[in-house]
Amino acid sequence: MTSRPGSLAAGTAGDEQGGWGADQISVQYRGQLALDRITLHAASGQVSAVVGGDGAGKTTLLRCLAGALAPGSGRVRRPAARQVGYLPASSGTYPDLTVQENLDFRAAAYGVPAARARERSGDLLERAGLASARDRLAGQLSGGMRQKLGVIAALIAGPRLLVLDEPTTGVDPVSRSGLWWLIARAAAGGCAVVLSTTYLDEAERAAAVLALDAGRELAAGTPEQIVAAMPGVLRGIAGQPAGEDRQRAWRRGGSWRIWDPPGSAGGDGTAITPDLQDAVTIAAIARELQAAGGAR
Repeated sequence: MTSRPGSLAAGTAGDEQGGWGADQISVQYRGQLALDRITLHAASGQVSAVVGGDGAGKTTLLRCLAGALAPGSGRVRRPAARQVGYLPASSGTYPDLTVQENLDFRAAAYGVPAARARERSGDLLERAGLASARDRLAGQLSGGMRQKLGVIAALIAGPRLLVLDEPTTGVDPVSRSGLWWLIARAAAGGCAVVLSTTYLDEAERAAAVLALDAGRELAAGTPEQIVAAMPGVLRGIAGQPAGEDRQRAWRRGGSWRIWDPPGSAGGDGTAITPDLQDAVTIAAIARELQAAGGAR
């Protein structure tokens, strides 16, 4: 088999190196840099989360990992195509097929024997609470049910690498909990899971986090490492800040948070212990301030 540029064709070399992932990959779209030398390690038995806003590069990175897009430079480490489960930004299902027909079709495409596919799909549908909907058209399912079906379809062949592009976006809290059960079960079974999300509270559940901003790495590590690496001090005030504080402040809940860089004088307010959302927000603010200072 001929590999794509920057990709790994065979099935075990990446795993022998400690997992799957991407090494210094870059991607350009029409002259615009979508990913700039991004590295991501996806260890077997763990969930790795890719976070960032719209246009951060999350989908581009996940498409490279799944084999749907070849990077312009760098290297992708992944197993053979039939050992990769992929949920695209849509649910990846066919609305005019029933739930069971969707799973049968996906299993056949991956070469899974029919008997094994029915046994595996039956187990996953039962555990995900979709068994009663197996004969319903996918297009008639709720958003949360469609996302569950998409994740199950990505799992049907028992992948070694599971790539999920924003599986919980727009999903109600109950369905989100069910989706995370499926994701955690896949990781517990030894699968390397990489998912993208805009929800930083979800990313805190992951073993590793990569935050992207405009195609560049903003922060990376375990949630605890990212928080520990946050420079400066975080404080909270009740009202909207004024003066220079405004460019280092954001609203969260019913109050405002202000980041004071190292060596700054600080100000009024209550000291706050940061979490992952705070740390990533501060990393983005620090980059913006650095860019603004360099442009002067």
